[in-house]
Amino acid sequence: MDNAPAYRTVLDEVAPRLRRLRARHGLTLAALSEATGISKSTLSRLESGQRRPSLELLLPLAGVYHVPLDELVGAPEVGDPRVRLTPRPLPSGGTSVSLTRTPGPLQAFKMVIADRGTDPNLRTHEGYEWLYVLNGRLRLVLADHDLVLGPGEAAEWDTRLPHWFGSADGRPVEILSLFGRQGERMHVRAKPHA
Repeated sequence: MDNAPAYRTVLDEVAPRLRRLRARHGLTLAALSEATGISKSTLSRLESGQRRPSLELLLPLAGVYHVPLDELVGAPEVGDPRVRLTPRPLPSGGTSVSLTRTPGPLQAFKMVIADRGTDPNLRTHEGYEWLYVLNGRLRLVLADHDLVLGPGEAAEWDTRLPHWFGSADGRPVEILSLFGRQGERMHVRAKPHA
């Protein structure tokens, strides 16, 4: 296995790290044994590198030292955690960025909608949509309703109803959108008032 030497090096570094942590916390082997339930001889062998660490031994030590297990072991980073978002132009103007990394029943998007004019072109399709206005003013035409939503306001609807949305004042509007192709609805739970 190509990664074996790298992991062996990580494991070899656990013993000195455990010694440093115990010294930093001012604990004796006896005190650490009492706090973790691990025998003094096992702790001594862990700190000298004569015994390989296991989860059964490391978890109580991480708890006593108040450090995450990754820090205790010095685990290597497993990848870049940043999400790389790819903006895509909207056919009617503006930009859409998918916030959902995997396929599923609900898809999330951040959109900046450019001015689409004042003559709405209503459409219908399968699904259910929820949107939240981040910035700007959004005009939402939904069947017989013609609404203007501002920052912090949200709307949801069955997309089989004729609908259209765009800028209410000719300036770009920024929204978050959740869309369920099969009619899935977003469920918002909030703590009830006392």
